[in-house]
Amino acid sequence: MRTTTARRRLLAATALLPVLALAACGSDPKIAGAAGAGGPAATATEDVVAGLAKSEAAAALLPEELRKGGTLKFGSSFGAPPSAFYSDQASRKPAGIDVDFGDAVAKLLGLTVQREAAAFETILPALDSGKFDVGTGNFGVTTARLRTVDFVTYIDDGQGFAVKRDNTAIQPVTDLLQLCGLTVGTGAGTTFETTLNSRKNICADAGKKPYEVKAFSESGAVLTSLQQGRVDIEMSTINGLRHQAAQEASGTRFLGEFHRLDVGFALKKGSKLAPALQAAVNQLIKDGTYERILRKYGVAESAIEESQISPPEHT
Repeated sequence: MRTTTARRRLLAATALLPVLALAACGSDPKIAGAAGAGGPAATATEDVVAGLAKSEAAAALLPEELRKGGTLKFGSSFGAPPSAFYSDQASRKPAGIDVDFGDAVAKLLGLTVQREAAAFETILPALDSGKFDVGTGNFGVTTARLRTVDFVTYIDDGQGFAVKRDNTAIQPVTDLLQLCGLTVGTGAGTTFETTLNSRKNICADAGKKPYEVKAFSESGAVLTSLQQGRVDIEMSTINGLRHQAAQEASGTRFLGEFHRLDVGFALKKGSKLAPALQAAVNQLIKDGTYERILRKYGVAESAIEESQISPPEHT
């Protein structure tokens, strides 16, 4: 599991476990990044994107049809904070890391955001048809996905596990053999489901009872199943599980990181949009907006040094 220079620097300037007070997805966010070097942290309600101006250098890299059209079509998966969620159910106003980064790159490129909520598992296939220009949903960069999709990276997140807070029998998972005999809840169509299903034979090979995988389309259903004891352990994003465990109402305990992954904007394979998005992310890193977005949501540990186009999966 790598720790980049940027992540080490930001870790030294911020708390490892930020103070978060969002009771649950769909309620009013009270997310507060810890203050540190580089100025005060943004508050949950601060719009750190509003002041951004068009970057002529980044916009010049846009494909002609997008430059003329003026609109960037996002297919976005909304679930649990801090990645992408609704700030309240009444307004259905989008919020979260993916939302702020999407809005920020669009501003730098001089484009208007057209965002459509979509089920996580439907977004990547829809890129090929041209329904969306960009897909967001905390999409981890994996070898399997790179065969059919391109990525422009903007954070580093990955896979982790959580259990009920009062469950002291299950310890941090460093090997999937530790899951033998357990029921694991996770999201449908995710890297977590793929990882679990691709290794299901390891328990039988070791003479142990196999683990069972239950995949849910709704992120809230995974947590509910854990709380109700219908699954023993939850596999999801590192940032999401950390945030979840910080909420007293969740009744969960974060077990730790299992596998780090770059996270990126998903694009149709061979998309000419990739260089422009990469330039925009790198501009955000350079001008300090990038750090402010991460600190706003308390995820400074997810910083990358620079954006890459379709890098290999972390090993």
